[in-house]
Amino acid sequence: MCFPLFCFVLLSPSYFALPHRSVKLLHLSFAPWVKMIKGITSYIKTRMSKQAVVNTPQLQILPPSKHPISTHEIHEGALKVLYRLQKGGFQAFLVGGCIRDRLLGKKPKDFDVATNATPEEVIELFRNARMIGRRFRIVHVRFGREVIEVTTFRGQTDEYDEKDDRTLQSDAGMLLRDNVWGSIEEDAIRRDFTINALYYNIADRVVYDYTSGLTDLDNRVLRLIGDPVTRYREDPVRMLRAIRFAAKLGFTLEASTEAPIREQANLLLQVAPARMFDEVLKLFLGGQALDTFNLLLEYGLFAFLFPASHEAFKTNPLALTLLEQAMINTDTRISEGKTVSPAFLYAALLWPGLEQIYTYLQNNGMPPLPAMQQAAYRLLERQNQHITMPKRFSFPMREIWDLQLKLPKRQGKKAWVMLQMPRFRAAYDFLLLREMVGEATDGVAAWWTDFQEASETEQQKMIASLGRKQDKKSGSRRRNPRRRKPASTY
Repeated sequence: MCFPLFCFVLLSPSYFALPHRSVKLLHLSFAPWVKMIKGITSYIKTRMSKQAVVNTPQLQILPPSKHPISTHEIHEGALKVLYRLQKGGFQAFLVGGCIRDRLLGKKPKDFDVATNATPEEVIELFRNARMIGRRFRIVHVRFGREVIEVTTFRGQTDEYDEKDDRTLQSDAGMLLRDNVWGSIEEDAIRRDFTINALYYNIADRVVYDYTSGLTDLDNRVLRLIGDPVTRYREDPVRMLRAIRFAAKLGFTLEASTEAPIREQANLLLQVAPARMFDEVLKLFLGGQALDTFNLLLEYGLFAFLFPASHEAFKTNPLALTLLEQAMINTDTRISEGKTVSPAFLYAALLWPGLEQIYTYLQNNGMPPLPAMQQAAYRLLERQNQHITMPKRFSFPMREIWDLQLKLPKRQGKKAWVMLQMPRFRAAYDFLLLREMVGEATDGVAAWWTDFQEASETEQQKMIASLGRKQDKKSGSRRRNPRRRKPASTY
């Protein structure tokens, strides 16, 4: 009997209750119970956090003779940042993907720096630097077009205090702001995956591993640091990162890292839609778009990114095929060193949902072009609640969609006029994609392919051979001229 009583006293509000604005909205009779529950929750979170620190694996060191990283391979700007930080009396490490990729035999693309210097101290050392971010303050040091990202070691926080402007956490556990500085050991534990928590010290050329990331690299396993349920709640985008790295590296998701994803997929709705735009580009423009797409479907994440398209999969058998082919084409272009327009990528990702709305509006008597424009408006109004597209991409995307109705209309000078349009090539490629997966396009894409390769004389013959039947097929019709009423004699 004494132990339960002791626990009750220990977990009472006077010991562990945290202030919370929502408590004010509750009836006074429920307030003590709410506070006690918050106290228990805070206690458990604190104990779990401390336990994670205690159970941190022992430091593993990879000396220069055991790894392939050379200063000759490091970006010149990154070296300048590292050496200047070191000269200023600070610790300076390369961290994250550049170390991971080099140890896997790949060529690093981005070089990120971690240091014990605060953002303000970094700014003082570099004139070409500026501080960005509010949730997580970091410094960008610019060298021409290249940007070196510099982060300060994050520290451990057992409890989040609303009065502390360095940290802020939502009721659901999502980190809204986290600018507590700490040591390299604490910073390693705060990173997402073990394979991304590898540090290369410019001072001794040694790789430091505090989370068994080297072991997971050898075993080709993707493991989240800490309790996965908590870490996904802190930042739901980590689920997308897990999918991206699994597809990009061909790694297997560790069991506890994989387990909560399907159940917590709806947490993506808490992420700011503007942030999601760039995250989706990272998913599909890394060269493994098809594998990434299949994993997003498998773990139930795609439905929270593109809900209208996901719903279309159930009724339109070609919708899924079109997106699969779009992913294949994207991977092919990237492997060939070609660029992929975000407008084209999103045009494909959203097309199944757009087509569904467009068909509904047409069936209810709306003409083709107004139906297309209205469908785009309705779709984007819904989609912007999940992913907000910048106008510099959403406008070209809508032009690609509108041209799907105009490309079949090729009579007279229309074909030559459309050839000069800025979005013609993207719209033509999109029409090719639709025709490739079996959508009913009446062979218009094939016609445009031949037209672009033909001589001017042959082009004129091709247009002449269309006759006047195509106008009827595409829905256009010539109206009889209205007769003017005779002028009034009054």
